[in-house]
Amino acid sequence: MVRWLVSLFCAALCSTVLCVERETRIVEISQGPVRGYKDPEYGIFTFFGIPYATAPTGLDRYKAPLPEPSWVTPFDADNDRIICPQASIPLFEPFYKNVDMWQNCLIANVYVPDTTEKNLPVLVVIHGGGFQVGSGNLLQAKSLVKSQNIITVTFNYRLGVLGFLCLGTSNVPGNAGMKDQVALLRWVKKNIANFGGNPDDVTISGYSAGSASVELLMLSPLAKGLFNKAIAESGSALGSFAVQTDPLENAKVLAGRHNIEHLDDAYALEEFYKNASLETLISDSFFFVKDSTTYFSPCLESDVGQEIFLAESPYNILKSGNYEKLPLLAGFADSEGLMRADIFDQWKNDMNDNFSEYIPHNLQFKSKLEKESVVKEIKEFYFGNKKVGDDTILAYVNFFSDVVFHYPALKAVEYHVKAGNKVYLYEYNYVDELTPVIPHTEVKGANHCTQTLAVFDGLLFPNIAENDLPENYKKHKAIMRQLWGNFIKTGAPVPESSSLPSWPPTGENASPHMSLGQKIELRGSLITDRVRMWDKIYKQHYRKPEKANPLAYIRHSEL
Repeated sequence: MVRWLVSLFCAALCSTVLCVERETRIVEISQGPVRGYKDPEYGIFTFFGIPYATAPTGLDRYKAPLPEPSWVTPFDADNDRIICPQASIPLFEPFYKNVDMWQNCLIANVYVPDTTEKNLPVLVVIHGGGFQVGSGNLLQAKSLVKSQNIITVTFNYRLGVLGFLCLGTSNVPGNAGMKDQVALLRWVKKNIANFGGNPDDVTISGYSAGSASVELLMLSPLAKGLFNKAIAESGSALGSFAVQTDPLENAKVLAGRHNIEHLDDAYALEEFYKNASLETLISDSFFFVKDSTTYFSPCLESDVGQEIFLAESPYNILKSGNYEKLPLLAGFADSEGLMRADIFDQWKNDMNDNFSEYIPHNLQFKSKLEKESVVKEIKEFYFGNKKVGDDTILAYVNFFSDVVFHYPALKAVEYHVKAGNKVYLYEYNYVDELTPVIPHTEVKGANHCTQTLAVFDGLLFPNIAENDLPENYKKHKAIMRQLWGNFIKTGAPVPESSSLPSWPPTGENASPHMSLGQKIELRGSLITDRVRMWDKIYKQHYRKPEKANPLAYIRHSEL
């Protein structure tokens, strides 16, 4: 509360003494009045840093979010720097230069067109970062809001250990970060009409871990009725990083580094995590794990008498079809595995010696011999009789593309279609003069989430102003925003009246799909041979995720 009072004081001082006067808009929401500011370049109003819930602290810091604060005088919504506690990784280094890391970080950012219209369509964007890093303002939505006349909400949710430690106890039930996302959607339902939005016309979208979150929200009973369309960009609930296979084992990883006793006791783990310093909890990002997990991510929850976000495996829910069917725009970039290109030189030799460490964590085997046989089959499928090296880097990219993103997304689409859901599938393959060639080749590919960068403002780490982008890319970005805007407004990326190529829903075999590149065109099935290979392996060796069950552990104090 002190931080919010300081914010209000600074705002009052700024408005009377220090700052150049800006055009403002005050909106009354359930918590009190909120003051937003007009962006002089885009001509829209932005409301940054509105608290939508309160992050619990102290011994309760792993629990569901608490109610949002309230105020009487106008809350100055002008802080776009708030991020949740997280480790720093080199990939995101520019992002950390001008941020405020707060434990009470559950804030929403609302982008509103300069209009008196009411009942505008609403887009809620869930940021990526492997459930470990990032924030709602990692990307911004100013051009999308201006061009499509929609309201967009971005937000923070708790990350890493603080968001996704899962012990199955009443103090650490799990999925705090996902419950933050549900709290945000409830806040939107309650307040967005006051900004001019339609609370009954809300589309959720997300990129990377945010995309996996979108699909998990579709499957969770907690989020039912809070949105009516979904956009999934480069991530799926079936991905090996999306749901923890064994949350208690994962909890041991960080605790084991601090030499605590009785690692096999869930309650001893709980004591460590409840009392660990913030510095300890964010000491590792768990971002580049060989088996494509991130340790701390969503989990299956045990019933401890609290709201449960996810009680069943996403595979089981998708197969059963027992979830609300909503229009879904889903897809990925053609070379998602390029996100592992920066560590290619670090990993290539180790992959030749220890390839089994790089296969997905959600596979299991009856014996060491069986595992060796499957690992050999996978490696030969991608690399033939060659080693992982400079001349096989394209196979390296394809391997990680499929393991982390392509196969899980296509499998999920298959289940959605079988369940009767309407899915618009795409592959993003746009490259131009700004796109670097893949190392050791003359080939270019679309990197992880580059379709998201085309829809939102600038680059992930802006080094080129929007106006200085090549003209062909500006035109492409305009088309992407039109496609996404059409879906947000109508539930179809290409309505009948559109001049764009017709885009029908896909079938169970991932056909047709829209190719989004220099040319926008409808094509057939995607990576069928690779999907068939992984289908065979997962059919025989899939390891379903386990719930954290402390009763399965013997408490050392009872021995």
